[in-house]
Amino acid sequence: MKKTKYIGILIIVFIVLSACHSKDKEDHSGHDMNPETNEQTDVNEISLSKQQIKLGNITTQTIAETQSSLNQTFTGVLTINQEKVATISAKAMGRIEKLFLKTTGEYVKKNTPVYSLYSEDIAIAKQDYSAAYKQLAMPGDFGKNAQNLLKAAKQKLQYYGVTNSQIENNKGNIDVSPYTTFYSNTSGYVSEIIATEGSYVMEGSPLIKLADLNTLWLEIQVNVNYARNLSVGQSATVSFADFPEKTIKAKISFINPEIIPNTRLLLIRLQIPNQNLQLKPGMQAIAKINQAAVKGLFIPTDAVIREQNASYIWVEKRPGVFENLMVETGIETNGMIEIKSEIDASKKIVITGTYAINSEYKFRKGSDPMEGMKM
Repeated sequence: MKKTKYIGILIIVFIVLSACHSKDKEDHSGHDMNPETNEQTDVNEISLSKQQIKLGNITTQTIAETQSSLNQTFTGVLTINQEKVATISAKAMGRIEKLFLKTTGEYVKKNTPVYSLYSEDIAIAKQDYSAAYKQLAMPGDFGKNAQNLLKAAKQKLQYYGVTNSQIENNKGNIDVSPYTTFYSNTSGYVSEIIATEGSYVMEGSPLIKLADLNTLWLEIQVNVNYARNLSVGQSATVSFADFPEKTIKAKISFINPEIIPNTRLLLIRLQIPNQNLQLKPGMQAIAKINQAAVKGLFIPTDAVIREQNASYIWVEKRPGVFENLMVETGIETNGMIEIKSEIDASKKIVITGTYAINSEYKFRKGSDPMEGMKM
């Protein structure tokens, strides 16, 4: 009786050890078993029971290439239209004696005084003009030569930007002022003041910039995947955070051909009409760009697991067994994401419950499906 009891105990111990050994084999091999068929699965696969599939709300479907309408919304900032910026430059070499404009944002009308310049070159031309004018009354060749001298001096003063009325004021003056005031030849808002009073400038040096705000730029940064479907002249509807009721129709005027390396973004620019100057540079705006239907392979966004180094999906390899596939993603629209990688049309892709499968995989395997892998 005792011998029989002893043999029974040995049998129980053997069964327990065998089970532990089998479990150790499973853990070390990285494989698990299909609970429905007892099939062994590969490293990048996971097997789930019917109950787990039901509880995880895991559903699959085959997908095919479709056309998806793209109505993308982007946020950007209004900026000054640089094509409408006028630069007031120094007409001659000299010293800035006085700046009449000292505040950015100030509105400047055409023919408003901008700066006063001390210039020896202009002073000499003024003296030549005054002296020639005095010689006009002299007899003989002196009077005839004075006509040519007067004409040459006037042309030089006009070259320096001296107005006709300023030139006429030098007629007959005994003392010619070395200072000359220059006026704006356009209207606009002061966007930048470059010069300072007392500074010496060369001919052509920029002094002040005036911006015309009747049109503005809306600059947005767009992922390169979206930008491939955009083109200059494409229409958009623009709304503004500061004016919720206001919408404007605009068009894309520029697409930067250079990608920003660190972000993989492209600068897109829209030209915005600014009637009554209601809009201001620096305001936020939202552009809804209407694109033609794009043909591609689209699946729900939640069906893609996106990690730092890779994006992947789960597909049903056979009943109860799922495998992960690394994919390259494209544009997103209306809750769908483009899959740019080639996928077997017969494969059933996991549409819902993706994260449930992923969590179970990590729990069993102790690692991410794509650990160590990069796109």
